[in-house]
Amino acid sequence: MWYRLAQIIIKYRILLLALLFSFTAIMSFYASGLQMSYEFSKAVPDDNAAYREFLLFRNKFGDDGNTMVIGITSKDFYTDSIFNAFSSLQLNLKQIQGVEDILSVPSASVLTRNDSAQKFRSQKIFDFSYPDNLKLNEDKHIFENLPFYNGLLYNAVSNAYVMAVRLNKDSINSKSRVRLISDIKQQADHFQAQTGIMVHISGLPFIRTTIAQRVAQEMNWFLIGSLLLSAITLLIFFRSVYATIMSLLVVGIGVVCSMGTMVMFGYKVTLLTALIPPLVVVIGIPNCIYFLNKYHISFRETGDKYKALVTMVGRMGVVTLFCNLAAAIGFSVFAFTGSPLLQEFGVVAGINIVLLFVISLIFIPAVLSFLPAPQSRQLKYLDSKLIEKILLRIERWAFHNSKWIYAVTILVIIFSAGGMTRLKTEGFIVDDLPKADTVYTDLKWFENNFNGIIPLEIMVDTKKKNGLTRSVDAIEKIDAFSTFISSQPETARPLSFVEGLKFAKQAYYDGDSVNYSVPSEFDMPLLAGYLKSKKSDSAKDGLGKILSSFMDSSKQVARISVNMKDIGSVKLPLLLNRFDSAAHTIFDTAQYRVSFTGSGVTFLEGSRYIISGLKDSILWAFILIAICMLFLFRSGRILLCSLIPNIIPLLVTAGIMGWLAIPLKPSTVLIFSVALGIVIDVTIRFLVNYRQEFPHHNFLVKQTLTQTIRHTGISIIYTSLVLIAGFIIFCFSHFAGTRSLGWLTSLTLLTGTVTNLVLLPVLLLAINKNKPGRK
Repeated sequence: MWYRLAQIIIKYRILLLALLFSFTAIMSFYASGLQMSYEFSKAVPDDNAAYREFLLFRNKFGDDGNTMVIGITSKDFYTDSIFNAFSSLQLNLKQIQGVEDILSVPSASVLTRNDSAQKFRSQKIFDFSYPDNLKLNEDKHIFENLPFYNGLLYNAVSNAYVMAVRLNKDSINSKSRVRLISDIKQQADHFQAQTGIMVHISGLPFIRTTIAQRVAQEMNWFLIGSLLLSAITLLIFFRSVYATIMSLLVVGIGVVCSMGTMVMFGYKVTLLTALIPPLVVVIGIPNCIYFLNKYHISFRETGDKYKALVTMVGRMGVVTLFCNLAAAIGFSVFAFTGSPLLQEFGVVAGINIVLLFVISLIFIPAVLSFLPAPQSRQLKYLDSKLIEKILLRIERWAFHNSKWIYAVTILVIIFSAGGMTRLKTEGFIVDDLPKADTVYTDLKWFENNFNGIIPLEIMVDTKKKNGLTRSVDAIEKIDAFSTFISSQPETARPLSFVEGLKFAKQAYYDGDSVNYSVPSEFDMPLLAGYLKSKKSDSAKDGLGKILSSFMDSSKQVARISVNMKDIGSVKLPLLLNRFDSAAHTIFDTAQYRVSFTGSGVTFLEGSRYIISGLKDSILWAFILIAICMLFLFRSGRILLCSLIPNIIPLLVTAGIMGWLAIPLKPSTVLIFSVALGIVIDVTIRFLVNYRQEFPHHNFLVKQTLTQTIRHTGISIIYTSLVLIAGFIIFCFSHFAGTRSLGWLTSLTLLTGTVTNLVLLPVLLLAINKNKPGRK
């Protein structure tokens, strides 16, 4: 069948190439529309309980992850030059398209009683420009007499001040997000240059945008780097510009198709899908190497280019098909997880690895048929003395030192098992960034001065309409719970409508800070008339905004907003359990329902879900690949031999991760799927060649293994070197997880090459010990 297919491809090569180029042109058109994704919550499936809770919160109170924060530290903040510059920064930021509102010291308000109108009047405390410090210090005294702002806009102990910039939700989820963040940063940089005060910038919109931009940049550089390294390696091996260019065109078409596929399915570039184009390069290159290697061997044996091409497709077609299918299965199982992020990666990777096979099968023989026959210098790599020396040593090890190979294998497994016991699963929002990166250091600045900026939202449902205002019971309980939250080292002072009531009580009693406390049953009737403002007034009034933003329209559900540190996926559940225990103590569960959500919780839940999904996917990939291997070789013993050399490299990688304290997280768990899909490729090629050679050597195992090691070993070693070179490029990533993906995958591939060339022949000899003839 495959020999006949080779003849058809060569006969209709012009038509097939025309169809292939036309398809590539269509995919190029789609690829031009590729966009970045800024959504963290996509990792969580729609039916996830945490995600449903987040949607419920968003329907009642809107988005919580659309605030950027800008912070400074200055002992001289209340001097006219610095305060005026800070005020100018706020005014300039307010002019930027996409900025909806800003809360900072210069825009702070104070409430005063208006008895004639029986309402509170909101009045700006500060001017935006001061000629000297006299009036500024008077206004400073008024401001610092308002406990509401302490810990929210400033830290009196560390002299830290923060500006909260609320962004338009449509802008931060579109292409204009990059422009918006850039404009804000430009104004912050101008303030820093003007005053000499270091500016710290953070917040989920800033972190998301910065990481997304770096992902996009790295995707381009890694793509170029992987292509360049592959080209250099191919040129060194084959000494042929034609072969190198042809191989690069194969993977280039594959890359275009992968990006076009993303757009066709309506997907955007994420931290995971950004890895697909470079992966297409490093997975597509082996197809080219194995095809070219078989073509060169056949040509040297026959001296006939046409026969060599037919033999190349006839012998390598089925091998490459199953290798690509195994790799595709390794990735496509992600499509069956509940995570949209993993599903997108699985669908695009699975489809395009199969497409790579089709591209290779059509393009390589068709193009080679037009090129001149290979010259003798291009075949010299087949007689490499170094490779020959390595392969001869492998033969001796396999045939004469099997006990040592078993002993070393057992020791490696024990070492790996010890490391695996130390393996941890943990993810942080910015854990992939270097500790010296400004995104990381600025986040830590906000954690040190304001206990973090990661949103944690708590909903208190009174289970009845107007349940929040019927009595002071709900108010007192929410304040007690807020006090408990504030006492925790991981969280900042919470903000709720109760803080607004405290602010109103202080204003009612002539601004005395002693009265910044929860209104009593005696106070509430006095405040009631002043709090019943018209909706039009409430929208403009600072107190009205607080009350309306932190209660739903029915006054049944209250919102408690908390900023927390980036404590990670391990500590967050413990923190939430503490909060939940306190909530059960303070609130009667028969009358109240307390739930926890927010962008930070959803993101870390997504991280946990991805890791769990990847673990399950690896198991399913093993099962499906094992079924394919059983179908291909129709032998349980061969199946066992094939799986052992593939399990050991994964164990080694997991063990080293444990010993080096590299945690399991979305970027590092991916290593096992990538490596499994590629290492199994080596096993299939070795075993298929072994089965093909078996009849030609009178069904004698030892002679067949010798021939298989010598013939297949060359292409396996060359392919492994190209793949390792392709993955090493990831070691230059800005993200720690991607760097780990680079060197750990390279290590896994190296280990897989050794186990397949050394341990696999030993296992094959062992299962055929008493059967020198046909199995």
